[in-house]
Order: sequence, then C-alpha cells, then structure tokens
Amino acid sequence: MIIEVRGPEPRAFGTLPAVLASGINRKTLAPPLKWAGGKRWQVPHVEAIWRHYSDRRLVEPFCGGLAMALGLGAGRALLNDANPHLINFYRWIAGGLRPSIPMKNDERLFYRYRDRFNELVRSGRHEAREAAELFYYMNRTAYNGLCRFNSDGEFNTPFGQYKQINYAHSFTAYQDTFAAWEFTAGDFGDLRLESDDFVYADPPYDVEFTSYSQGGFSWNDQVRAAESFAAHPGPVVLVNQFTPRIGDLYRKLGYNVTELTAPRRISCTGDRTPAREIFATRNLR
Repeated sequence: MIIEVRGPEPRAFGTLPAVLASGINRKTLAPPLKWAGGKRWQVPHVEAIWRHYSDRRLVEPFCGGLAMALGLGAGRALLNDANPHLINFYRWIAGGLRPSIPMKNDERLFYRYRDRFNELVRSGRHEAREAAELFYYMNRTAYNGLCRFNSDGEFNTPFGQYKQINYAHSFTAYQDTFAAWEFTAGDFGDLRLESDDFVYADPPYDVEFTSYSQGGFSWNDQVRAAESFAAHPGPVVLVNQFTPRIGDLYRKLGYNVTELTAPRRISCTGDRTPAREIFATRNLR
C-alpha cells in the first residue's frame, strides 16, 4: 500500500551516446542526507536525457537521498521510497524543519537517540517531528551513513567513526522545492504513473546487502521492477549494479543497456575499486 505523505566477466555493453557523456555544470541543493549508493555522480548522464523531457513529471520509485531529483532541478516530481522514515523526514522538511534536539558526535548520545527513535517506531509515532529529527541525527552520525533496520523494523546501524560532523540546524533552503513535490512511502508497484512520466528507477542493487528498509529487496522484486517499468509508455532510465543476470533480464525486456563506471564510496572491507553499473533506457526520442 502506498502511504501518501505530501507537503563473472561482464559481457560487452554498448557505448553511451555522446550526449550522455556531456558534463553539466549546475548549482543545485546538495542532498540533505548521507545515503548509500547515492547517484549524484550520475546526474550529468541523466540530465543529458532529461533536458528533452524537463516539462514532464519526474518519478522516482526509489528516491533514496534525492540526489537525482535535486540534481535535475525537477519542477514536478513524484518521489517514493519503501522507507517510511525517510519520507517522513522529507515531509517535515517541506514544512520548514528546524531540528531542535541537541546534536553532537557522541557515542552515548547516539545510542540514547537510537533507543528513543525505536521507541517511537514501536509506539506508532514514527511520523512525529521528533522522529524526523532523530532520523536526521542518526543518518549523519551512524556508521558510514548506512540506514539499516532489523526484522522488527528498528534502526540498528551502529555508531560511526567520524572525527567531525557538521549538522544542519535548518532545512528552510529546501522548503519551497520539497513543498512542490509529492512524497509517498510504499511499494513501487502501487505507484500510479501518468503515461508521459519520466521514470528514473534506482532499485536496491542486486547484491547481498538490501536492508535499507524492513523486508529487503529480493530477486523477485528485481524482476517485478524491471517488468513494471518496461510496461511504462513514457521515457525510462533504469540503473543497477552490474551482475550477469541483471544484464540478461534487462536485455530480454527490451531495454537499451549500456555501462557506467561508478565510484564506490561505502565498503565494509575498505575496497574502493570502481563498480560497474548498468544504465538501461527505454522509450527515448
């Protein structure tokens, strides 16, 4: 159900069209959160396509940290995520959020706030302003900016190891932009798309760690997502980390599949080897 909260060796891929390689210099708002797998680096590739459709509504079924919507400067947007706490935070930003809780890079405070956040979740008060403020603090302070939940829906990412953290004490710079966007929390399959919507879909990658929200993201979900967006008559950009089965799936569904080399910013092993990503498109003019 959608909860509306407005206010092996890889195979050879095709080469990216020249227009996709063009860099875009754009002053935009930075994403307000740290977010695993953020797509800010990918904005120039998508913007080269988006510029032909910028009068349309941008739809992100997995909006995450909002790097794409903010980077493109979308005027109209439907932004969805399976993580209701993330969407609750954005809803409060649309209302002019100014965090009132004390925030510092302190381990004891972090675990006290994490316990309080989980208490709010258990008691059904996860949409409160306090929950949004705590979510922001945990995002900035937790290990590697990871947002991880256990099977009971409780936040369980441990304390981070940052030397210094700059916390925001006002999000009013985002207020007008967010107020013009529609935010929903739920399954991507329940989104009601308009025929000419521009869809940018960045599902949880086909890798082991997919616990950004309670319930995770299975291979069946990967297939369901790819099939769902393949049925959309409007322009679609679908990205994923390269795995042979993802490449095969997307090709069989008629996507034009190319490859990007992505920076790897989060790794529990310290590996920063660039990742190979699939960049798949449909219905582009």
